[in-house]
Amino acid sequence: MSDQVTVSPGGVVLDADLHLPNESRGLVIFAHGSGSGRRSPRNRQVATTLHEGGFGTLLFDLLTAAEERRDIQDASLRFNISLLTGRLTAVVDEIADRLDIPGLPIGLFGASTGAAAVLGAAAARPEVVRSIVSRGGRPDLADDALPKVQAPTLLLVGELDEPVIALNEQAAAWLVVEHEISLVPGATHLFEEPGTLEQVARRALAWFSRTMPSINQSSLR
Repeated sequence: MSDQVTVSPGGVVLDADLHLPNESRGLVIFAHGSGSGRRSPRNRQVATTLHEGGFGTLLFDLLTAAEERRDIQDASLRFNISLLTGRLTAVVDEIADRLDIPGLPIGLFGASTGAAAVLGAAAARPEVVRSIVSRGGRPDLADDALPKVQAPTLLLVGELDEPVIALNEQAAAWLVVEHEISLVPGATHLFEEPGTLEQVARRALAWFSRTMPSINQSSLR
């Protein structure tokens, strides 16, 4: 099933794209990064690989259209981690209660500043979020949330993205759960080099497959 839906965190209405393969193994909610949105081609490529591996995905816009226009002008919202975390947490709550997504384990995938929102939401909902993947993320912006994260966390960083490698290493030192920093050979921050994004997608699929609990989908019908 693929459908355009809306989510309503905190009273705002945000557009979202929901895809659920038959016999879904779990649902991965994406949080995009600075200046991006649910149509990010990089996140969509990762989502397609997850679909092929049996995972559902939800890609949604963290900002309204008016907020996006404002952010393009002054970049005032893309680093508002408190706002982004609150919205993602509300979406996690909403999705967990949807009748058409019955009991699926939930994972989170964050890119750039979206990774900080993912870690904050995971810390706020440890009983719901089961696994985390960050792509070129800024987990250092999650601040006090890091020691509270209980979901296994994979930090994917480009091998040539040295400043972000250092920031991920600093953040990883505060994680008390299973975690791994995985460097993608030949990749810079945006993973534009041939084959690098494919590696991100494969590693994300392998991580979610290993760390998200399996369910008997037939028991949900």
